[in-house]
Amino acid sequence: MNSQDHRIKLIAKARYAAERRSSTASAQSVAFHATPFDQLVQYRNLEKMRMASSIMGIENPFFRSHAGRASNRTEIAGREVINFASYDYIGLNSDPRPVAKAHAALDRYGVSPSASRLVAGERPVHAALEAALARHYGTAAAIVFVSGHATNVATIGELMGEGDLILHDAYIHNSVQIGARLSGAARRSFAHNDMSALEALLEENRFRARNALIVVEGLYSMDGDTPPLAELVALKRKYGCWLMVDEAHSLGVVGARGRGSFEAAGVNPDDVDIWMGTLSKTLAASGGYVCGNAALIDILKSNASGFVYSVGLAPALAASATEALAILNAEPERVSRLQANAKLFLKLAAEAGLDTGLAEPYAVVPVMVGDSMLAAKLSERILARGVNALPIIFPAVPMQSARLRFFISSLHEESDLRTAVQVVAEELERLCEEEFHNRLPAHLLSI
Repeated sequence: MNSQDHRIKLIAKARYAAERRSSTASAQSVAFHATPFDQLVQYRNLEKMRMASSIMGIENPFFRSHAGRASNRTEIAGREVINFASYDYIGLNSDPRPVAKAHAALDRYGVSPSASRLVAGERPVHAALEAALARHYGTAAAIVFVSGHATNVATIGELMGEGDLILHDAYIHNSVQIGARLSGAARRSFAHNDMSALEALLEENRFRARNALIVVEGLYSMDGDTPPLAELVALKRKYGCWLMVDEAHSLGVVGARGRGSFEAAGVNPDDVDIWMGTLSKTLAASGGYVCGNAALIDILKSNASGFVYSVGLAPALAASATEALAILNAEPERVSRLQANAKLFLKLAAEAGLDTGLAEPYAVVPVMVGDSMLAAKLSERILARGVNALPIIFPAVPMQSARLRFFISSLHEESDLRTAVQVVAEELERLCEEEFHNRLPAHLLSI
């Protein structure tokens, strides 16, 4: 090779090396580029919704500030309105007895236990609440978490993993879906309350899985109906599964004495492996719980990340929830009033031509609207007339399944129910006459 050829090769190598450095630098620049938050699809969807609301002249129905206690009445923007947007199903949020227990716990234990219960956060009120919940469900033990949502995520995430199978109702709570997704287990959703669909999935998939978990709600939070619990128990036995029932909205609501879905279905509570619920509805506090056998609770108390690595439940909340549960069991007439109110609301709604979907005479009653923008505008219109009920829109419910959701309370008076139904029927008719739902520009119709 002559010297000129050698120089040409050296130049070519230098150019190649320079190009590689440039290419690598460019690739690294792209790889480490952080997308601005306002360019994320989540934010763009929010902006799209806000644009549609602005065009349609709809105020944001969410994050409204309420003054005073959540009850059958509430104060919004300095005006008292009839409230159907709170979980105070049997009126215990405004009852002085749970409040007094909370005050006493505050005085004795302070605002926070200031530690995980494993470390230094354990207080006698925690054990008292767990014992009361276990007695209620007839189980060996119970565990309480600081969040209802975290209860499902942590419990499912701890029990299930790769090689396992989770089957849940299509209408299940978001917290169950998130817990199932994070667990790494195989996931299958079956059509709402369709036991034939569930069995078909079990026949197809159960043999592949180490453990299988079926999850349903005791009272569905968006539609207000209950599961066929006895059929679920039969299927879980036939296919060797665990059965978990989310009682968030059914405790204090379902069954003659409000004991829950097992009472309404005539099922022995021992036939359900995992009873889960929240403290924030009937029990007028905040947090979540799981009731089950001693081994299950030991596993969760020792391993569930949402318990082990979280501060303990505030003592005041544990004390007030314990008292609320005692009142529920001592005063079943509260449940009777709630169920009578729900039955009347459904009757009035039917007479007014309102579609209440699948709702049974319990605490959750949807008024089906279909279009999300129409539901939001209807909520705004009825609030102007003194009735507070929130719209439930996509993605919380499927597209074209938007609704107003009414939470019924034992404290609602007959006049509250009659006024609400009349106002909703009148304003919905007006909006339909105005063809409000047809005003949205074509490029925003996917909302």
